[in-house]
Amino acid sequence: MALRYPMAVGLNKGHKVTKNVSKPRHSRRRGRLTKHTKFVRDMIREVCGFAPYERRAMELLKVSKDKRALKFIKKRVGTHIRAKRKREELSNVLAAMGKRRPRRTEPPARL
Repeated sequence: MALRYPMAVGLNKGHKVTKNVSKPRHSRRRGRLTKHTKFVRDMIREVCGFAPYERRAMELLKVSKDKRALKFIKKRVGTHIRAKRKREELSNVLAAMGKRRPRRTEPPARL
């Protein structure tokens, strides 16, 4: 009997074999975002904007009321995990808006 290692017992006993690598099942991709779905959602967001509860949550996030925003969103969407995901999405939107809009600089004071 050809041994993988010179041990007759243990995890590595037996014949040397190559592992048969199988690709993941198609059912495993459920819930993963496709390019088309992302494009459609972005288009809808651009046309429709935000829902009223999302706008209120963004106002709470602007004044650093993260916990209050989470409780508010949880009441609206139903579950804690969905609320955390929504809060993260809205805070990313606020961060992107902050980066996009340059700060107005004051003209230099005359002496």
